Amino acid sequence: MAKCVPAAIQVLLVGVAIPLLAARPVWAQPLATTVGPSPGLAPRHAAGTTSMPAAILSAPVPATPAPIEPAAFAALLRTGTLEELDAACAEVMALEDRPRLRQLQQRLLEVVPWPQSLDVVLANADVLIRCRAPQAALTVLDRYGPGPGPGRVQWLLMQWRAANSALDHRRAALALERLTANQPASLAALALPLQRRPDGTVVTRLALDVLAGHLESRGFHQTAAAMLLAAATPGRPRAERVQQAVALLKALPPEQLEELLETALNEAAAAGAWGLVIDLLQAQAALPGGRGRERLLRLSPRLDDAYGEWRLRRWNPSDPRVKELERQLRAPDPPLDPQEGPPALLPTSRQGSPAATP
Repeated sequence: MAKCVPAAIQVLLVGVAIPLLAARPVWAQPLATTVGPSPGLAPRHAAGTTSMPAAILSAPVPATPAPIEPAAFAALLRTGTLEELDAACAEVMALEDRPRLRQLQQRLLEVVPWPQSLDVVLANADVLIRCRAPQAALTVLDRYGPGPGPGRVQWLLMQWRAANSALDHRRAALALERLTANQPASLAALALPLQRRPDGTVVTRLALDVLAGHLESRGFHQTAAAMLLAAATPGRPRAERVQQAVALLKALPPEQLEELLETALNEAAAAGAWGLVIDLLQAQAALPGGRGRERLLRLSPRLDDAYGEWRLRRWNPSDPRVKELERQLRAPDPPLDPQEGPPALLPTSRQGSPAATP
């Protein structure tokens, strides 16, 4: 197993990746941007925050921008700078003016003639991606081939971003493989920025999962599954990756699939992810043999999962338990008593973890 990428390189990768998602051109953004503590999750609001200020809640909705005058638009196409064309793209996209958008996209391919510096190439590609022309961004990126160093990291990240936007899974996968030098440990340590929310937080996803998705889209299911199984992150993340790998490896013998599912079950149960445990047991119950079904039957009552238990028992309508479950499922909810206050979020039997693992 390859060693994890050094911490300094991880900081460098994230530091150069975040500005690529900014609303302004990449050269106008600081390279040091803080990423939230958990990939894909925005930071929680501070304790005690109850509501948004009234001024924000009552702020008027921005009006749709007025179309650019024909003469001004023609002048913009002739002499507009990269930053001006970027702003024009945002206005034209807001108006859904596709003819003008295509004109801007074509102009962005020519606005800065070759040869270009790396900073200009990255800025040009960044604007093209925001202007809904990721394939053109790849064309611009092909004008420059940086050597090893921070510049190459930026270039590869922009290549991945452009290819991902263009649904070019081959080039997206190739960019990630080059970025991490084919080291699975590096892929598991690198969080790729996917988008920036209006509040400034960044949605990220681990490169290992992103690359596995690209490989799956190309039909390389075994390679994608092997990559998911190679990740060593314990707990729920590992259980979810094994679950995904099992879905990709349906042709494996049932014994091997059950062994993989057993590994995922142990990880999910240790993390207390009981919803995931149910999903994994259902997958196990679909395999030959009754092990998964029996475990589901034992676990469903403890999780107050009447519907799940009924699905397992419904094939034996003479079973008294089937009739009892059907009665529970058909019974209407009791009317609320205004004197008793709001109902609990979960029934008592579902609060907390089950007493034992399945």
